[in-house]
Amino acid sequence: MRTHTPARVLVVDDDPTVSEVVACYLDRAGFTVDLAADGPAALERAAAVRPDLVVLDLMLPGMDGLEVCRRLRDDGPVPVIMLTARGDEEDRILGLEVGADDYVTKPFSPRELVLRVASVLRRDRARALAPPAAPPLRAAGLTLDPAGRRATRGGGELALTVREFDLLAYLMRHPGRACGREELMREVWGWEFGDLSTVTVHVRRLRAKVEEDPARPRLIRTVWGVGYRFGADAAPAADGAGHA
Repeated sequence: MRTHTPARVLVVDDDPTVSEVVACYLDRAGFTVDLAADGPAALERAAAVRPDLVVLDLMLPGMDGLEVCRRLRDDGPVPVIMLTARGDEEDRILGLEVGADDYVTKPFSPRELVLRVASVLRRDRARALAPPAAPPLRAAGLTLDPAGRRATRGGGELALTVREFDLLAYLMRHPGRACGREELMREVWGWEFGDLSTVTVHVRRLRAKVEEDPARPRLIRTVWGVGYRFGADAAPAADGAGHA
């Protein structure tokens, strides 16, 4: 018997067939599910009953998923899994820019989506329960305050998404060590499976915010065939070596 309140998931999609199938699988997995067919309805529902996670279609009529995500985040942090109709990298980047925690490309397996929902919620809860006394991390002009969830570079605050912050914190805690993409996916995202390009895209976005020259990164270096290494004292990467 369950001894805790089931997590509430808001599913936002204008395709009733997709919504019904996703809701059915989430309900079977023990989640409480709310449905919305467009952006305004999603914001209204979220204002009435705050969800623990939102499954959000990128392509919505009237107000697209990116704007819905921005407005949801204006009212406080909430994990978001974005549904995209295509596998284009541009779609993924747009979702990550507004802070989506994960994305799933249509058509998708409802079982996989349920696993992604559970994984994102598990990671979010673990982060909320983490000891708040972790000391700030400092290297090469970067300062990360895990307790306050703030990141600065040269005294200026960095606008990092939740996952970008977690990724940078993990790399900074393991300086000089090559961290594999599978390791990062497991330790930062909490996934035991998934599309490794998620890590690649996040690293690219993170470099754009923390490196002086993202095309020749000094801080987050690519270790070919493995993953990435954080090294504040590393020399600039050779031409082409800075790409993820």
